[in-house]
Amino acid sequence: MSISSRGPAASALITAGAAVAVLALAVCAATGSAPAAGAGTAAGRARPAAATAAADRSARTATLPQLDDWQLAGQHVIYSYPGLIPPSGLLNRICMGQVAGVIFFGANISSPAQIAGVIRQLNQADACPGNPVHEPLILETDQEGGLVRRLPGAPVLSEKQIGESSNPAAAASAAGTGAGDNLRSVGMNTNAAPVVDFYRQPGDFYDQYQRSYSMDPGTAGALGADFITAQQATGVAATAKHFPGLASATASQNTDVEPVTLYDHLDRIRALDEQPYRSAIAAGVKLVMLDWAVYPNIGSKRPAGLSTKVIKGELRNGLGFTGVTETDAIEAGALSPFGSTISSRSVQAAVAGDDLILSASQHVRDGAAAMAALVTAYRDGTLNQADFQASAARIIALRSSLPS
Repeated sequence: MSISSRGPAASALITAGAAVAVLALAVCAATGSAPAAGAGTAAGRARPAAATAAADRSARTATLPQLDDWQLAGQHVIYSYPGLIPPSGLLNRICMGQVAGVIFFGANISSPAQIAGVIRQLNQADACPGNPVHEPLILETDQEGGLVRRLPGAPVLSEKQIGESSNPAAAASAAGTGAGDNLRSVGMNTNAAPVVDFYRQPGDFYDQYQRSYSMDPGTAGALGADFITAQQATGVAATAKHFPGLASATASQNTDVEPVTLYDHLDRIRALDEQPYRSAIAAGVKLVMLDWAVYPNIGSKRPAGLSTKVIKGELRNGLGFTGVTETDAIEAGALSPFGSTISSRSVQAAVAGDDLILSASQHVRDGAAAMAALVTAYRDGTLNQADFQASAARIIALRSSLPS
């Protein structure tokens, strides 16, 4: 996600005391490994493709719980809600097995004790006898560090401060441990961090908020991997974002607000922008979040999170990632040319290969609209049913790996 908020809490997002949570997904336990050869070479891209194909076959044969179509579709949706008290409609959907997880925003949190109480309530709903998925909900926030901290406390340093410290590797590991311990203390189990993208120019999209470790992609990837390894050792799933990379975005190119097109050459994207994701995948990251920029030189006119060439081509076949993918906020302004409704956007994202749809509008009805659209698309053949079931299996495997 970009630093800007979705909804009424916009001004709170870049303050250290704000408490926002974005739904991030995590991947199933078997994540892919980094290519042995460079991603731009035939050998470097063919070998992960074979591993991905094997993982897909395994996921297709995985045993799912007995789910009706609504429950199956619900496994693909992250919900959000307004205010400090979760609405009864959300609790009822959780109880019926129609919710994969919940994203929390600043308007949902008044204190660590308050949000811990809310999470206990959500977990109680998840334990309803009518819910066939007996796994923890995905409960997450943005806890990158520095300006982007949605709970008070660790990690205090921004990614840029970590990269400029005297011992960056130790500082990145400490930040990962601190983030994980902090989230676990209130019952959250997933973090939409770290940003693993490097930045190209001082003051650009990432650097203006100190959200990147380095201008060197190798350094950014190594420190991101240190954060991921340390955080996931606490039990909290990590998210590498925003694939395939926003390093070339200028300060004003914000996909939350408007369409963004990035014209980097394909060889440059694979050699530089994707490099930190190889490190994240090798570290076992449990989630990759797609961005909403368009990359014409990848061969697609669609935003990354709506592009099969990006999700299945670059991320899964190219880098061998076999875990859970997640969209950025489905309400983002960048998607305005690709449908005005949550329903249309959600189906396009699922068809492209996204596992989780992030509904971040703080309205339960929008998550429900996404689910209903997925049910219709599943029934009428717009969605490949085997692929959709395999995606649900990955999500449930992720949920089973999370602490409750």
